[in-house]
Parts: sequence; structure tokens; C-alpha cells
Amino acid sequence: MKDKEMARSMYASMYRIRRFEEEVFEFYKRGLMPGLAHLYIGEEAVAVGACAAIRPDDYIGSTHRGHGHLVARGADTKRMMAEILGKKTGYCGGKGGSMHIMDMSLGILGANGIVGGGIPIATGAGYSCKYRNTDQVVLCFFGDGASNEGTFHESINMAAAWDLPVVYIIENNQYGITVDINRVTKEHDLAKRAIGYGIDGYTIDGNEVETVYETVSKAVSKARSGGGPSIVECKTYRQHGHNGGDPGNYRAPGELEHWKERDPLKLFRAKKYLTDEEIAEIEKSVDEEIRQACEYAVESPYPEESDLMTGIFCE
Repeated sequence: MKDKEMARSMYASMYRIRRFEEEVFEFYKRGLMPGLAHLYIGEEAVAVGACAAIRPDDYIGSTHRGHGHLVARGADTKRMMAEILGKKTGYCGGKGGSMHIMDMSLGILGANGIVGGGIPIATGAGYSCKYRNTDQVVLCFFGDGASNEGTFHESINMAAAWDLPVVYIIENNQYGITVDINRVTKEHDLAKRAIGYGIDGYTIDGNEVETVYETVSKAVSKARSGGGPSIVECKTYRQHGHNGGDPGNYRAPGELEHWKERDPLKLFRAKKYLTDEEIAEIEKSVDEEIRQACEYAVESPYPEESDLMTGIFCE
């Protein structure tokens, strides 16, 4: 990576996601957050590399495991953490929680609690971009499990037929809840499905942030110029279970240890894009940011009874 500033930005963003998720897990274990915590730890390079490839006026569609996408897109970690704790100062006033954070000012179309539910939403946004004749692009994140949902095929078929500017990013973290994706698909490289739609497909190492950035940049450039959608499959791994209460006992012995050796942050540090001193400086700054985000969330008030019917309709 020749651009030192980009290296600093990418590492800071990956480390910010890591520290944010670690603190979310702590809140979950202490019973301070409602609902479940679907952690993004181990997948940071996908969100960071992909979001670095788009413009501020572009869009992203997220998933139930969406904190990393939002942090990479530049969402306010204070408002995110407050939302996760159900506080009034959160992005959705504490009503959405972990799986429904959104910020239209950043082009974040929303996280989504339905597996595959964000795929048609992102496709609709792509249609809007084409209809309005802008050169905006939509990144659509979803997991390997969602790639077997009907919304995947219906949406991508439509996007391909109409040359919509959407880049479909499969975060293949190997498991749909507890099911090994390789047990339920004949073809293990999921991006090969692109052939059936007549569009480009790429299967890449999702733990190498530079690889993700370069591949998604190519797909974004094609979409922005009217060349239609692409599928980018990022092979990665979630280091925690499906949610905070899942111990992951279905994993093969040594599997987690193998993938931890390919941890995105570890791989990035090994490339020596940054000095040890620069790494330490970034981590110190991010640690303080996340500390403040946690403090803000804890000290923020819960919604009041009078807030119950607010934010339901768009006026």
C-alpha cells in the first residue's frame, strides 16, 4: 500500500470496529443491552476495504451483523453505542437497537434483522440511482447464509437485467448460524453464481483489506459507469459464535485457532505499512474514542413514555 494516509485510515477503522465490538460484548455479558449481539470480530477487512472504495454520496445496505459496516462508513460511535443500549440519544432514539441502526445522511440504508432482507432494499436504491440518472453506487452486504435466500436470486436477476449500479458483497464467514456453508452448497465459491446472471463475480481473501479495496473499487467503477452489478465474495471468518450466547461448539478442533492466525488486523500489521509507533498512536486514540462512546451511552437517558409514538411516520 503506497498511500501512507490510507494505511493509517484503514488500520484505524479496522481497530475501531474491533474495539467497538469488544465493548458491545462486554455490555451484552453484563446484561446492559437488550437483544442479541451479533459481533463482527474477524471480518473487519471486508467492511473497511469496501467502504473505502465508495464516495460519500453512495449508499450501503447492511445486515443483522452490521456494526462493522456502519463504523467503516463513518457512523458516530457514541450514537451507535447509545442505540445498542436502548438509549434516547441513539441513532433511532433507542427503539431500533443493535440490528436496526441507520443514518441516511451517510447513505446507510439500515441494518436489518431479516436474513437477506437488505438485498432487495439495496437493489431498490440502485434502481433509484439509475432512475434519477445519478452516478451513485450501492454496496449491498450480506452473509453466505443469505446467498441461499430467494431475495438473493430475485434481486440480482433484476439488477443484472436492468444494469443497476449495485455491488453485492457476500461476507462468507463460513457459517449460517451453526451450519457450515460448505455442507449446504455444491459450489463452494459462491461468486461463481454470477455466471448465471451474466455479470462479473470475484472470490477473494476477505481478510486482506487491500485486496478487498482493490476488487470492490473495480466493481464500483464498472457500476458507476453504467456497466451493471457485480458479486464480490469475501472469504472471511467470524471469531465469535453467531451471537453473544453461542459458544461455537460446532466448529472443528483447531479451526478457530487457524483463522485467528489470519486475523485481518494481524495480517495488516505484518505487512509493515505502518511503524510500531504509528500503530500504537492509532490504537491509543481509538481506545479513547471508544471509552468516551461507552461513557456517553451509559450516561444517556432511556426514552420516555412520551417518546413512544415518535419517529414512526415520515412527515
